Amino acid sequence: MIKTMNSKTLFTNLGLIDYKEAWDFQEQKFEEVVATKLKKRENPQSNTGTLHHLIFCEHPHVYTLGKSGEHANLLITDDLLKKIGATFYKINRGGDITYHGPGQIVGYPIFDLEEMGLGIKEYIHNLEKAIILTLAELGIASSRLDGATGVWLDANDASKARKICAIGVRASRFVSMHGFALNVNTNLDYFRYINPCGFIDKGVTSIAVELGPEQSLPQIESLLLKHIQQVFNLNLLNDQ
Repeated sequence: MIKTMNSKTLFTNLGLIDYKEAWDFQEQKFEEVVATKLKKRENPQSNTGTLHHLIFCEHPHVYTLGKSGEHANLLITDDLLKKIGATFYKINRGGDITYHGPGQIVGYPIFDLEEMGLGIKEYIHNLEKAIILTLAELGIASSRLDGATGVWLDANDASKARKICAIGVRASRFVSMHGFALNVNTNLDYFRYINPCGFIDKGVTSIAVELGPEQSLPQIESLLLKHIQQVFNLNLLNDQ
């Protein structure tokens, strides 16, 4: 269960940013949260509160492969990767391969899960819940899929099941990194070059595909932020 306390959380929107640059920024904030955590353990009487972080951004075209993923799920050569203007990184999150690109909301929560009273499974469950609630407010019915992380449409119909939001996280010292990628106006053609999240029999979709014309990214970011704040009981501070 989440503790009744409001977790003080700094929200930062980095806009369109290179993947490696955002990864370095995440690592910096992760180290700050861990350092605070260790100081509090050394001095339990300290009144120093943890400042959690929630980062939103977009990335130029990039494929990322989780530590347990199969490189074979990237279906193209280095030359074709360059031709389509994409980069590739093997990273330290869970999960297999996924794609990030313009028109996608990428979220990186850096939360002290122990302070929030969350285990890793409950943390992922709550990320999924916040996204499901956001989509519902937009008129899109979504759910979880047994045996897979993320948020899906028509999850109970194997012939129609398609992923709208990927989730891949890492937790060290019970502090989270990486996060989710919600397809809004995403160019889904880039998913043709991978087996998304290791699946060869599941499709992908976006909010724009489901609802029609191009969607307002700032509006959907606002809805998503609202639901994350509510689900995780965050006291949000804006770094703008």
